[in-house]
Amino acid sequence: MFHARIAARAFNTPLLVEPCKAMAFLSGLGPRILGRRVEIGDGNGGLESTVVPPARASILAGGMLDDYRQHGEAPYPVVDGIAVIEISGVLIHRGGWIGQSSGQTSYEGIAAQIEAAASDPAVRGLALEIDSFGGEVAGVFDLADRIRAIRASKPVWAFVAEHAFSAGYALASQADRILLPRTGAVGSIGVVVMHADLSGELDQKGIRVTLVHSGRHKVDANPYEPLPATVQSDIQREIDVLRFLFAETVAAGRGVRLSQEAALATEAASFRGTEAVAAGLADEVIDMQRGFTAFRQSFSPIRASVPSRVPSKAPSQTQSRKDPLMSNDTLPQTEPSPDEAQDGQTQSDIAKNSGTAPEAPPAAAPALAPGPSKADPTSALQTSMRAELSAQLRHEAAEITEIAAQAGRLGIAIDAAKALREGTTPAALRRSVLEHAAAAADARDVVATAPAPAASPNSESPIVAAAKRAAASDAKR
Repeated sequence: MFHARIAARAFNTPLLVEPCKAMAFLSGLGPRILGRRVEIGDGNGGLESTVVPPARASILAGGMLDDYRQHGEAPYPVVDGIAVIEISGVLIHRGGWIGQSSGQTSYEGIAAQIEAAASDPAVRGLALEIDSFGGEVAGVFDLADRIRAIRASKPVWAFVAEHAFSAGYALASQADRILLPRTGAVGSIGVVVMHADLSGELDQKGIRVTLVHSGRHKVDANPYEPLPATVQSDIQREIDVLRFLFAETVAAGRGVRLSQEAALATEAASFRGTEAVAAGLADEVIDMQRGFTAFRQSFSPIRASVPSRVPSKAPSQTQSRKDPLMSNDTLPQTEPSPDEAQDGQTQSDIAKNSGTAPEAPPAAAPALAPGPSKADPTSALQTSMRAELSAQLRHEAAEITEIAAQAGRLGIAIDAAKALREGTTPAALRRSVLEHAAAAADARDVVATAPAPAASPNSESPIVAAAKRAAASDAKR
């Protein structure tokens, strides 16, 4: 009603106002008053405005993305080739706006932004800036699948701006990496249904509601009567299925870092900071600005030219699993001999087939070049792959060391050196810590202390006793 009064005073009525002030008013408050965008133009020396209908939120017809493309606008800010997509407030289904509005963000708006970023050649990656306590079930899992599909073409990082709970975490879990600050919290992998029973209040007011219905389940869970046990059981079964789907979606996004069983085992708990990393719900605790800088630096030209994964059959990967702290200097650096180059087989290829490290060339063999030839693309690629593998191993070793330190603070002893020697992955080590913590919690004794014996009802108060002694002393005097 308040907006209607403002609209009646601002539109279709003569105004004595300076044109620039009127344009500022229409640009800032026009969309909020009218619920749609207002385009302003200056035709024939006068002020002219065109009301643009709001973008459609149809799932089948699209509309939002097409509308923004027609006006040549990007529905997100771009920083150094990274599209920043805000996911904040209550997440809702079928909202008619592209981003955050009145504390709400629509799944369709988020979908329109990620689709636009995925098809934009100027966008190299997507940053999901998430600060949400969750929202509606309808639409969230389809959107999660779309975010996970984007990762095949462009990297997606999730930056938790303090909170990513429930539906917010369902979306965050589909990113390649989840970063959060020290006070950031994630989780709440669960489902809730609230039922309001107004029957007692209506009885007090003398109001009786009669529901005339056809179909036994038509008025199940209505607010005008207490919730029957059978209906509550049906609701419980439904949300249990949804929770299972929630955990399955999280596992699809997190992979080995958080399995479906581990997601269900959290029992919808929330985890903050380093606890979230130890539980596998996040990847790193870092300041958001530093994390975003790391994301930008990951697009360096050298990194872009190196394959993201080393072939699984390479001997260096198998060997480094036994010693993750191996540096670049300890990896084979020999160059192929001319004979081997002629046959199209290098020493590393021989080692791959035989399972052994390449041997030194015989004395009669031609002398090897002192270093990799800049003109040899194969050598440059091998060197880059070794550097990439070494960086991955150092990162994995750092993760294992951090997990061991966090486990120590929880009273769980983890031998980091042994884990490194045995090639234990960080994900497996996290699961081991969670299992130990759960076992310790189950085995913890409950100590019950008997209450102190109550004072006898006939016992005299010390104050009264002291007063009697003082009176007796005065009487003797």
